[in-house]
Amino acid sequence: MIETHLPAAPGAIALEVGCGDGSLARHLAAGGYQVDAVDCAEVALETAAQQTEHGARVTYVHLDIEADDFAALPHTIYDLVIFRQSLAFVRDRTRVINRLRKRLRPGGALCVITPGADSVPDEKRSIALDAGEIDLLTAGWRHVTRDDAEGLAFLVLRDPVLAPVVVAGKRKPAPQGLIGTGVVVTNAQGHVLLGRSVRDVWELPGGKPTILMDGSVESPEQTAVRELAEETGLVASADDARAFAVLTDTTHGIVRQTTAVRVTAFTGEPTVTEPIFTRWEFHDPRDLKHLASRLFTPSAHVLEALWPGLLPGLPPVVRLLIHHPDPLPAAEQTGEGA
Repeated sequence: MIETHLPAAPGAIALEVGCGDGSLARHLAAGGYQVDAVDCAEVALETAAQQTEHGARVTYVHLDIEADDFAALPHTIYDLVIFRQSLAFVRDRTRVINRLRKRLRPGGALCVITPGADSVPDEKRSIALDAGEIDLLTAGWRHVTRDDAEGLAFLVLRDPVLAPVVVAGKRKPAPQGLIGTGVVVTNAQGHVLLGRSVRDVWELPGGKPTILMDGSVESPEQTAVRELAEETGLVASADDARAFAVLTDTTHGIVRQTTAVRVTAFTGEPTVTEPIFTRWEFHDPRDLKHLASRLFTPSAHVLEALWPGLLPGLPPVVRLLIHHPDPLPAAEQTGEGA
């Protein structure tokens, strides 16, 4: 089959990966190839080198195809790269094949001879490739020839196609978490805006991002200014909003992730515009640790991220600071005082 599909042109050079005792390398040499035969097992190479038939046309090289530098190869380009019953033992096959196809001369071929998973007993599954693995191997080649050689799959791949990667989703995911944005707005005196909700808690403005007309999702800053307008009537620009932390906790066994956004400029006066709120008030941050009624947990985490030490004893949260917020005016400091 090698003679049928892969005849050697004058001066052709072949690379055999995982040459073992060198029998295939010598066969290729007999067919007219100059052969570089590599293996990671020194004992196998010592055994192969003892065979002198066609020795001048075969160079044995100790090389781990996954870990070693290809600079150790005697040639930089090949007309044929061949794996005979060795590719299944390569762990990072996609990476290795990508490296090797860059070494193929235009018009050259990658040949893989491998047992199929359905042709070996279960205990020998590790030496074979199944249909999915073969499909992955052959993806990205313009011409693929497949034959059967006494139970072995004989694959010849030519003309690699270097197309841009295609991104894709998986199956429709089951909901696994909650995401939202908490918005910190302060007035000229450094007081922070909180709304009293029908759930009898104080909370920051905020909410979930929406999907835009082009299929993209709002940025945290876009979500912040939209929710601020919808919930309070305050108007701000996304240019005056900046995400400064991502906070992850759990509620009722569900992962919850809140992006903290600080809005530094706005116009208007806070007004109740949605039925889930009964009032909006500006609060002195220093008073919040003794707030007489409940504070929504994600809002508390956002406030603590902006003013560390403001609210000790909060439930556990994983805090990722995106950047340190700009220094706050003196009136916004949280220490005890006027």
